[in-house]
Amino acid sequence: MKDVFYKNGLRFSCKGCSACCRHDPGFVYLSKIDLDRFVSWAHTSQEEFINKYCRWVPKRDGFEYLCLLEKTNYDCILWDNGCIAYESRPLQCSAYPFWPSMLLDEDWWNASAETCPGMNNGRLYSYEEITAFLDQRKAEPYLRKKILAEN
Repeated sequence: MKDVFYKNGLRFSCKGCSACCRHDPGFVYLSKIDLDRFVSWAHTSQEEFINKYCRWVPKRDGFEYLCLLEKTNYDCILWDNGCIAYESRPLQCSAYPFWPSMLLDEDWWNASAETCPGMNNGRLYSYEEITAFLDQRKAEPYLRKKILAEN
């Protein structure tokens, strides 16, 4: 076991506030598994799902990443008094708040907890459960495509 601040586990229990899905700009990155799950949920083709619900977001690494769209008020495109695709939601959503970026250090975790009432409350997730989320993220890379050079 690594000497990380969450070696004794972390508490989290979703309070259903939807703050992670609404009001603030953000990116919900999709893996191939996420996209396949959404295509099945929407009973549509991959191309149709991407055209209706997604956008390609350029990053500095020379790739564009597939993300869910946001509404003009920054709500997730799939939020309507709750997630309309909850059972098919992507790993990024189902693994919240156990993201690599949230687990950088204890200060970052506690700063994030200021906006999420479920963090540091409720069920204790073990080190093994938390690292399983991190391992799953590594095993399911985000969909990306090379940015084509403009002529």
